[in-house]
Amino acid sequence: MSRAELTAQYLDEIKRRGISAGELVSTQPESVGLQSFYGGRWLSRPLFLGAEEAEQLADDILTMHAALISLPDKVYGGDLAAFGKAVGLTDVQISAVLRSRGTSVTKQSRADLYLDETGFKLLEFNMGSALGGIDQSDMARALLDQPVLAEFAEKHRLGYVDTMREQVNNMLVESGFERGSRPVMGTVDWPASYETLEPYMEHFSGRLNQMGIQSIYGHIGQLEVRDGGVWLHGRRLDIIQRLFMLEDLEDPDSLALMEPVLDAAARGEVKIFTPLDSEMFASKSALAMLSDEANRKYFDERTLAALDRILPWTRMVRSEPVTLEDGSQVELIDYVLSHQEELVLKPTSLHGGEGVLLGWRSDTSKELWEEKVRAAVDGAWVIQRRIRPVVEYFPMPEGDPVPWLVNWGVFTVVNGFGGVFARAATVESDLEVIRLHGGASVGCCLHVLPEDSDAQPGQAIPVK
Repeated sequence: MSRAELTAQYLDEIKRRGISAGELVSTQPESVGLQSFYGGRWLSRPLFLGAEEAEQLADDILTMHAALISLPDKVYGGDLAAFGKAVGLTDVQISAVLRSRGTSVTKQSRADLYLDETGFKLLEFNMGSALGGIDQSDMARALLDQPVLAEFAEKHRLGYVDTMREQVNNMLVESGFERGSRPVMGTVDWPASYETLEPYMEHFSGRLNQMGIQSIYGHIGQLEVRDGGVWLHGRRLDIIQRLFMLEDLEDPDSLALMEPVLDAAARGEVKIFTPLDSEMFASKSALAMLSDEANRKYFDERTLAALDRILPWTRMVRSEPVTLEDGSQVELIDYVLSHQEELVLKPTSLHGGEGVLLGWRSDTSKELWEEKVRAAVDGAWVIQRRIRPVVEYFPMPEGDPVPWLVNWGVFTVVNGFGGVFARAATVESDLEVIRLHGGASVGCCLHVLPEDSDAQPGQAIPVK
């Protein structure tokens, strides 16, 4: 069965039984940490995917991940610094990346997509350990405590990926620890945001402790580099899970906080889970490189087919000729100014919809669009083709289900496909940039299990 068929049947079942949206989310966890991070805005049902849909989506995102991390070698002859400069990093950031680079790029990522009439289309690609939605599997378990969904999952062989357990597996595998070794890991934020995130970090640390990691948390200013190791709250760390990001590295003071930790990692005194190089590949400049027809020669037909399916036309904002999807050539700035309704302007390295300007919005005047576009020329900005998402219907506290816009966050992990984190807002809310801290509600995804799956319907797929 397809996504649309599963959704329609589930909505019919809820209506037939007369179950309210409040009942459907009543089993969601009520921890202070989760409430502080997600605001208690739970989606009243999971997203659904058919078996073939899930397989195609997973394959396309994994192919995208492989294409992104191949760019330094394919396009820049292995020169990571040149790639970093091309994606808009500062000299300080490039230096930090080179000093903290791992032996391989992390497999942990989350692609954010809309679904339009032709299929999934990429909004941005996030890579590293500071990814929201890892606990989507906890949301799935909570929803499945309701008999109506549990019975529906049994009938249609629906399961989910336990993204949090997969992340623990990522931590162990990529940091070189065996299962059962229970390494000590510090989840470390930047001082400026630590107070806000602390309740969630406490919750998340508790979940990791349940899954085989000795987890503590703090901010980078609390780390001590001494006695041949890195210490947090009096305990020597085996692994640092960083929530701080390259964008935090703005000046000599921020570098002074990070340098001792990077030096310790370079000496082998601590492992950094998802080193800073991962964020280079998450830059929208890298997406522009993949979208550029000049770089198609570097990829095989299978990769190109995946990119053509999910990557919208994307270009760096430059005053130069570009090729459109139909093969015609235009001057980019002239084209952007005359096709405002079809385009979006995005900063290359910010996340979560920050700095995005939608050309089609009524509050984006022609004058504002031109001002922002011209200011972006030769800077760290991309222009991207507009995506027109299809709506998903969700039960509401009162009345019939209403249409929502959904951001599908698809994870990759060491084992491949890592599950789906849903963020959504009602069409009526007029929130076209769907983001967690912009008022979005959150949820999970169930998909039809492959015939050869070891998972039982209504359960998580076992970690390999």
